[in-house]
Amino acid sequence: MTSSAKNPRPGAYRFTVTEKFSGLHLGQYLAEVSDDFSRSLAKHLIDIGGVHLGGRRIRKYSQPVSTGDKIEVFIDKQSLQSITLSEELILYRDQDLIVLDKPAGMVTQPAPSRYQGTVYAELQNILRDSGRKGHRPSIGMVQRLDRDTSGVMVFSIHKRAHKKMTEAFQGRNIDKVYWALVSGSPEDEQGQFCSQLARRRSTNLVVSVARGGKSAETRYRLLQTMDQASLIEVQLITGRSHQIRAHFSEAGLPLLGDTAYGGPPMVNALNIPRQMLHSRQLSFCHPVTGKEMMFTAPLPKDFSSVLHHVGGVQHVGDSLNEVDV
Repeated sequence: MTSSAKNPRPGAYRFTVTEKFSGLHLGQYLAEVSDDFSRSLAKHLIDIGGVHLGGRRIRKYSQPVSTGDKIEVFIDKQSLQSITLSEELILYRDQDLIVLDKPAGMVTQPAPSRYQGTVYAELQNILRDSGRKGHRPSIGMVQRLDRDTSGVMVFSIHKRAHKKMTEAFQGRNIDKVYWALVSGSPEDEQGQFCSQLARRRSTNLVVSVARGGKSAETRYRLLQTMDQASLIEVQLITGRSHQIRAHFSEAGLPLLGDTAYGGPPMVNALNIPRQMLHSRQLSFCHPVTGKEMMFTAPLPKDFSSVLHHVGGVQHVGDSLNEVDV
């Protein structure tokens, strides 16, 4: 795999340490054996958690390597970026829960290419800074959003809350409302999609199947229709991976910018930076107090810009918690 040291190609680099390099620090080793890595780049990749030694993530530049060690370096399209989560994006926090407005481009959970810069790791840093010294925060991942999906999401930060929030999601007792910009316009102003979804191994995309998949139900309501696009409010009854993206793609209404599922990469000469999907609203009962709670995430600048460009109106009223079909 060849590329510039300043901009290595995304993918996986794999090495086996020979006797010649035994005893070097991990960062030194990477810089010695590959033109793709300078020492500073190797340090950055180690710091964010993209380097694995013997199958374990290593976060120490000076970790010595030995003959026969297997080293893997995972790089994604954002590996060279420093990604942080601003506390300004936290919508609510108490001793049991934390609700935030996730920016697009941020991975929810640690991946082979990154630990630091994920929502999970950034929340750990925020909670650790404000908590007891030496205390490791307990974060429950009860919800996930795709990297390029923005908007409101909730995490439990106490064990007593995690079980109940998990049960609430599994029991479909949490209202999840999204806004999506799709190509074209649905025939009906409101409706629903019901199918079984499964991931196709050959493409890694989610598709509807006749049997063997997981049941998925998506309800929608048309908010605005423009010349080439429509603003849709979506209510997820289930929460399958890529559910909204797959259902609307199969309906001939792919999301703007969602090239993986057939969405246009540009509209009216404007490049679409990502899939136009935003987690707009989340409603649930507090797992400890029982209080009804609702959180709304404002439209991010990129979504608002695309909406404006295609002729949409920014203010279309409140989202609905229910869509009658």
